[in-house]
Amino acid sequence: MAATMADFLIGTALFISAVTALGLYRVLRARIAVERMMAVQLLGTGGGAALLLLGVASGVSAANDAALLLMLFATFSCAAFTLGLETTPTENLGSEEESR
Repeated sequence: MAATMADFLIGTALFISAVTALGLYRVLRARIAVERMMAVQLLGTGGGAALLLLGVASGVSAANDAALLLMLFATFSCAAFTLGLETTPTENLGSEEESR
């Protein structure tokens, strides 16, 4: 009975990996930087979920730690990307002049 649960978890992890790979292929072909950032988020969540499932199926706790770190790095990179999207001073001047 335990072997069937491990097989199910491994199959689910492979399915999540395949769907993540298809999504990454589509998103990485985009020309907009925001859509590429979504690829990083997709890799962090999909890859982390697959690693968590494989860690539970195999009983290796290092896979769980690696999955959580992958998700954490994806979150930090998204936050850093968002902070870097500040407007330039010339754009701010244009919007102030229009409001007068």
